[in-house]
Amino acid sequence: MENGTLNHGVDTGSTITIKGILILLMESIDENNDKRVISLGMGDPSAYSCFHTTHVAEQAVVDALQSEKFNGYAPTVGLYQTRRAIAEYLSRDLPYKLSSDDVFVTSGCTQAIDVALAMLARPGANILLPRPCFPIYELCAGFRNLEVRYFDLLPEKGWEADLNAIEALADQNTVAVVVINPGNPCGNVYSYQHLKKISETAKRLGILVIADEVYGHLAFGKNPFVPMGVFGSEVPVLTLGSLSKRWIVPGWRLGWFVTSDPGGMFREPKTIKRIKKYFDILGGPATFIQAAVPSILEQTEEVFFKKTINLLKEASDVCYDKIKEIPCITCPHKPEGSMAVMVKLNLSLLEDVSDDIDFCFKLAKEESVVILPGTAVGLKNWLRITFAVDPSFLEEGLSRTKCFYQRHAKLL
Repeated sequence: MENGTLNHGVDTGSTITIKGILILLMESIDENNDKRVISLGMGDPSAYSCFHTTHVAEQAVVDALQSEKFNGYAPTVGLYQTRRAIAEYLSRDLPYKLSSDDVFVTSGCTQAIDVALAMLARPGANILLPRPCFPIYELCAGFRNLEVRYFDLLPEKGWEADLNAIEALADQNTVAVVVINPGNPCGNVYSYQHLKKISETAKRLGILVIADEVYGHLAFGKNPFVPMGVFGSEVPVLTLGSLSKRWIVPGWRLGWFVTSDPGGMFREPKTIKRIKKYFDILGGPATFIQAAVPSILEQTEEVFFKKTINLLKEASDVCYDKIKEIPCITCPHKPEGSMAVMVKLNLSLLEDVSDDIDFCFKLAKEESVVILPGTAVGLKNWLRITFAVDPSFLEEGLSRTKCFYQRHAKLL
């Protein structure tokens, strides 16, 4: 029991993880239920046959492995040709050119997050995180003794950052503000104008921006994807990203930590030395995966990206329409990017559900449908639904959620 409600064994403190909660939810599914399990909780589209990486990526890995040139250790900061290719790839969307020296190769975006927070940590420092937020940030901050201060994302404004809250929260010990765009878990895509306001706010406060762009370019609404690095001349930006989402290969664990900083703040010798020393203690991605990156980034055809975007757009439309058929959940903002959406849970319409965690565990047990409770990303009594799923699974999963509502609906 926690505050008078069941928490189903979920730790709602700073050690919470999405994978941890999803494992508990999977374990709660009734083995005697003959319904197939449908997970709308994990952002891994590779689990569905309609989402598949490009042949170019697969062949690049095969070629690198069979060449027998990449069986040894890579430099701790990453292969030179990999760093150069990532710099060139990111520079396509920037008003300046990145160099290989700006790029450090990581084991997925998760490791890039840890690097960013490790580099910024110092006694008494604090960091500004959005709410809701990918929980790894708080987890990493806890290990680094970085104080976390949350500013709200505003659902009524398309999940824009509350700039006034950022101003109010920051002080002389604030080291950075985190911007996740396209948004996880909200499915938003920020406009150029809003990103510019964030950069102006950060400049005024004298802090840098950590730009989490793991869902970069996965935008299918009115706003095109704009990298935060566009404003690198205004304010120093640490850009974090990976192959995982755009190429649908999350298991390859190929990410990057990039200093998008034409002003050169991060090129100060002591700073570079500190970053390189930290990478000396990290284990990067497999060498042959790194070696495949130049071909992947340079040879992937636009038709592959368009197909992925079309699949995500179709799935998000199905998701949004089916949500409207379930009275106890509402979607304040139709998803325009990434692979997930946040919906508000109305407990007053339910008879015997105490909170979002209780809702998700009972839904899993009764309907074999897994949805992530909003508590996992910092919003109690909300839900995160992943729509990067085969449309037939998505429709069935949300239809079962509607049946769950009807069974637990409060009689008026």
